[in-house]
Amino acid sequence: MSTATISDEMRALSSKFTEAFAENFLGSREDRGELTLWVMPSAWREAAKLLMEAGFNHLSDLTAVDYLDREPRFDVMAILASHKTCTYLRLKTVVDDQQPVDSLTPLWVGANWFEREVWDLFGIHFTDHPGLKRILLPADYTGHPLRKDYPITGPAGSVFR
Repeated sequence: MSTATISDEMRALSSKFTEAFAENFLGSREDRGELTLWVMPSAWREAAKLLMEAGFNHLSDLTAVDYLDREPRFDVMAILASHKTCTYLRLKTVVDDQQPVDSLTPLWVGANWFEREVWDLFGIHFTDHPGLKRILLPADYTGHPLRKDYPITGPAGSVFR
Protein backbone atom coordinates (compact mmCIF):
# COMPACT_ATOMS: atom_id res chain seq x y z
CA MET A 1 0.00 0.00 0.00
CA SER A 2 1.32 3.43 -0.95
CA THR A 3 2.07 5.90 1.80
CA ALA A 4 2.66 8.84 -0.55
CA THR A 5 1.03 12.07 0.55
CA ILE A 6 0.28 15.26 -1.29
CA SER A 7 2.76 18.13 -1.15
CA ASP A 8 2.36 21.21 1.02
CA GLU A 9 1.60 23.19 -2.15
CA MET A 10 -1.23 20.81 -3.04
CA ARG A 11 -2.55 20.95 0.51
CA ALA A 12 -2.56 24.77 0.31
CA LEU A 13 -4.36 24.60 -3.05
CA SER A 14 -6.94 22.26 -1.53
CA SER A 15 -7.56 24.74 1.31
CA LYS A 16 -7.85 27.66 -1.12
CA PHE A 17 -10.22 25.63 -3.26
CA THR A 18 -12.35 24.65 -0.26
CA GLU A 19 -12.69 28.31 0.76
CA ALA A 20 -13.43 29.53 -2.76
CA PHE A 21 -16.20 26.97 -3.30
CA ALA A 22 -17.52 26.63 0.25
CA GLU A 23 -21.19 26.34 -0.73
CA ASN A 24 -20.46 24.24 -3.81
CA PHE A 25 -17.67 22.10 -2.36
CA LEU A 26 -18.58 18.43 -1.88
CA GLY A 27 -15.31 17.07 -0.51
CA SER A 28 -11.73 16.07 -1.17
CA ARG A 29 -9.61 12.97 -0.95
CA GLU A 30 -5.90 12.22 -0.91
CA ASP A 31 -4.86 8.88 -2.35
CA ARG A 32 -1.39 7.72 -3.36
CA GLY A 33 -0.08 11.26 -3.42
CA GLU A 34 -2.85 12.60 -5.66
CA LEU A 35 -5.69 14.92 -4.78
CA THR A 36 -9.33 14.61 -5.82
CA LEU A 37 -11.72 17.55 -5.39
CA TRP A 38 -15.53 17.31 -5.71
CA VAL A 39 -17.81 20.24 -6.56
CA MET A 40 -21.48 20.75 -7.33
CA PRO A 41 -22.28 20.71 -11.07
CA SER A 42 -23.10 24.43 -10.96
CA ALA A 43 -19.46 25.16 -10.02
CA TRP A 44 -17.81 22.73 -12.47
CA ARG A 45 -16.42 25.22 -15.00
CA GLU A 46 -15.57 27.86 -12.39
CA ALA A 47 -13.66 25.26 -10.35
CA ALA A 48 -11.77 24.08 -13.43
CA LYS A 49 -10.88 27.70 -14.22
CA LEU A 50 -9.50 28.25 -10.71
CA LEU A 51 -7.36 25.13 -11.05
CA MET A 52 -6.18 26.18 -14.49
CA GLU A 53 -5.14 29.57 -13.12
CA ALA A 54 -3.35 27.75 -10.27
CA GLY A 55 -1.09 26.05 -12.82
CA PHE A 56 -3.04 22.96 -13.84
CA ASN A 57 -2.90 24.02 -17.46
CA HIS A 58 -3.32 20.64 -19.14
CA LEU A 59 -6.57 18.70 -19.41
CA SER A 60 -5.23 15.16 -19.55
CA ASP A 61 -8.59 13.39 -19.67
CA LEU A 62 -12.29 13.90 -19.10
CA THR A 63 -14.55 10.92 -18.53
CA ALA A 64 -17.53 9.63 -16.59
CA VAL A 65 -18.55 6.68 -14.44
CA ASP A 66 -22.10 5.33 -14.13
CA TYR A 67 -23.14 4.24 -10.64
CA LEU A 68 -26.60 2.98 -11.58
CA ASP A 69 -27.83 2.36 -8.04
CA ARG A 70 -26.64 5.70 -6.63
CA GLU A 71 -28.13 9.17 -6.71
CA PRO A 72 -26.80 11.24 -8.35
CA ARG A 73 -26.01 8.53 -10.81
CA PHE A 74 -22.91 9.77 -12.67
CA ASP A 75 -19.47 11.04 -11.73
CA VAL A 76 -17.92 13.35 -14.31
CA MET A 77 -14.17 13.62 -13.86
CA ALA A 78 -11.42 15.79 -15.31
CA ILE A 79 -7.80 14.81 -14.81
CA LEU A 80 -5.68 17.95 -14.77
CA ALA A 81 -1.89 18.19 -14.95
CA SER A 82 0.60 20.87 -14.03
CA HIS A 83 3.62 20.66 -16.32
CA LYS A 84 5.51 23.06 -14.07
CA THR A 85 5.23 20.88 -10.95
CA CYS A 86 4.69 17.49 -12.65
CA THR A 87 1.57 16.87 -10.57
CA TYR A 88 -1.92 15.65 -11.36
CA LEU A 89 -5.25 16.13 -9.68
CA ARG A 90 -8.79 15.04 -10.32
CA LEU A 91 -11.77 17.36 -10.38
CA LYS A 92 -15.11 15.58 -10.04
CA THR A 93 -18.77 16.44 -10.03
CA VAL A 94 -21.89 14.32 -9.71
CA VAL A 95 -24.89 14.57 -12.02
CA ASP A 96 -28.30 12.98 -12.30
CA ASP A 97 -29.57 11.15 -15.35
CA GLN A 98 -30.72 14.21 -17.32
CA GLN A 99 -28.66 16.93 -15.60
CA PRO A 100 -26.26 18.85 -17.87
CA VAL A 101 -22.83 20.07 -16.86
CA ASP A 102 -20.98 23.09 -18.28
CA SER A 103 -18.54 22.39 -21.09
CA LEU A 104 -14.85 22.94 -20.39
CA THR A 105 -14.15 23.84 -24.04
CA PRO A 106 -13.97 27.57 -23.21
CA LEU A 107 -10.98 26.69 -21.00
CA TRP A 108 -9.36 23.84 -22.95
CA VAL A 109 -10.15 23.38 -26.62
CA GLY A 110 -9.12 19.73 -26.19
CA ALA A 111 -12.19 19.15 -24.00
CA ASN A 112 -14.21 19.08 -27.22
CA TRP A 113 -13.58 15.46 -28.14
CA PHE A 114 -13.50 14.24 -24.52
CA GLU A 115 -16.97 15.70 -23.93
CA ARG A 116 -18.28 14.32 -27.21
CA GLU A 117 -17.08 10.87 -26.15
CA VAL A 118 -18.77 11.17 -22.72
CA TRP A 119 -22.01 12.30 -24.39
CA ASP A 120 -21.81 9.55 -27.01
CA LEU A 121 -21.20 6.73 -24.53
CA PHE A 122 -23.01 7.94 -21.37
CA GLY A 123 -25.57 10.49 -22.61
CA ILE A 124 -24.31 13.30 -20.34
CA HIS A 125 -25.04 16.67 -21.95
CA PHE A 126 -22.48 19.51 -21.84
CA THR A 127 -23.96 23.00 -22.06
CA ASP A 128 -22.21 25.54 -24.29
CA HIS A 129 -20.38 22.77 -26.17
CA PRO A 130 -19.57 23.95 -29.73
CA GLY A 131 -20.78 20.76 -31.45
CA LEU A 132 -22.02 17.98 -29.21
CA LYS A 133 -22.52 15.05 -31.59
CA ARG A 134 -21.48 11.42 -31.74
CA ILE A 135 -17.77 10.80 -32.09
CA LEU A 136 -17.40 7.00 -31.88
CA LEU A 137 -20.78 5.55 -32.85
CA PRO A 138 -22.81 6.11 -36.03
CA ALA A 139 -24.94 9.27 -36.00
CA ASP A 140 -28.16 7.23 -36.10
CA TYR A 141 -27.16 4.88 -33.26
CA THR A 142 -29.75 4.55 -30.50
CA GLY A 143 -28.72 4.96 -26.88
CA HIS A 144 -25.50 5.35 -24.93
CA PRO A 145 -23.75 1.98 -24.46
CA LEU A 146 -21.63 2.66 -21.35
CA ARG A 147 -24.70 3.32 -19.23
CA LYS A 148 -25.29 0.46 -16.80
CA ASP A 149 -28.95 0.22 -17.85
CA TYR A 150 -28.08 -0.18 -21.53
CA PRO A 151 -29.17 -3.57 -22.96
CA ILE A 152 -26.22 -5.95 -23.11
CA THR A 153 -27.20 -7.09 -26.61
CA GLY A 154 -27.53 -3.51 -27.88
CA PRO A 155 -30.58 -1.89 -29.40
CA ALA A 156 -32.90 -3.92 -31.62
CA GLY A 157 -31.72 -3.84 -35.21
CA SER A 158 -28.27 -2.60 -34.23
CA VAL A 159 -25.51 -2.93 -36.81
CA PHE A 160 -23.29 -4.16 -33.97
CA ARG A 161 -25.43 -7.24 -33.13
